[in-house]
Amino acid sequence: TEAEKRGIPTELALLPVIESSYDPGATSNAAAAGLWQFIPSTGQLYGLKQTATYDGRRDVVESTRAAYDFLTSLYNKFGSWELALASYNAGPGRIQQAINRNAAAGLPTDYWSLRLPEETMNYVPRFLAVAQIVQNPDRFGVRLNPIANRPHFRQVALPGVVDLGLVSQITGLTSQEIYELNPAFRYGQTDPEAPGRLLIPNALSADMDNKLSRMPT
Repeated sequence: TEAEKRGIPTELALLPVIESSYDPGATSNAAAAGLWQFIPSTGQLYGLKQTATYDGRRDVVESTRAAYDFLTSLYNKFGSWELALASYNAGPGRIQQAINRNAAAGLPTDYWSLRLPEETMNYVPRFLAVAQIVQNPDRFGVRLNPIANRPHFRQVALPGVVDLGLVSQITGLTSQEIYELNPAFRYGQTDPEAPGRLLIPNALSADMDNKLSRMPT
C-alpha cells in the first residue's frame, strides 16, 4: 500500500526477504538493524530516531517510510531501479565510482555492465528472482501460504509515554504480540522521541483505541 501511494514498484516490498527475512529484530555484523537493515548513520539521515529506549530502524512503519525515501532518492540519482537497489546494498559512492570507471573506458554504465563486489552483483538478481517466485510460485514449484489482502494492524494515538505492560492488561495482548508489532520499543515502555502511536492488531475492537488514548502516562 505504501509503495502504491508513492507510485514506486510494489515489488520493493519484497526487499526485506533478502535483507532480514522480515524479522524487525534482525541485526547484522555491520550493526544494520530492522526489516530494512539500516545502519545507524543512514537511519539518522532518513529520520529514524535511535535512543536508549527506542530504535526507529526496528519500527515497522517508520523504517518502511525511510527505506522508500532512501530507495526513491537513489532511483532519482541513478535513473534505474537496478542501480538504486545496488546502491542500497553497496552504497551510492561505490556505485558512482563503478559508473565513472565504465564511462571513462567508453563502456556501458547500466547495472549489468558494471564491475561490483560479488555480494552486490548477486543482490539484484536475488531480488528479481524473489519477485518472480512470488508472482508465479507454481512455475517454480514453490508453495506460498496465502495471506489475506487486508491490513493486519492499525495505528493508535497514545497520550504520552506509556508502560507496555499496562497496554497488555488493557488490550489482552501478550507481551510477545505487542513486541512483534512494536519491536522498536525497548525495556517495556514507549519513548518521548518516538512517534506517539502504537500498532495493534486490526482484530481488536474499535473501542480499544479510546481506552489506549486515555491510559495513564
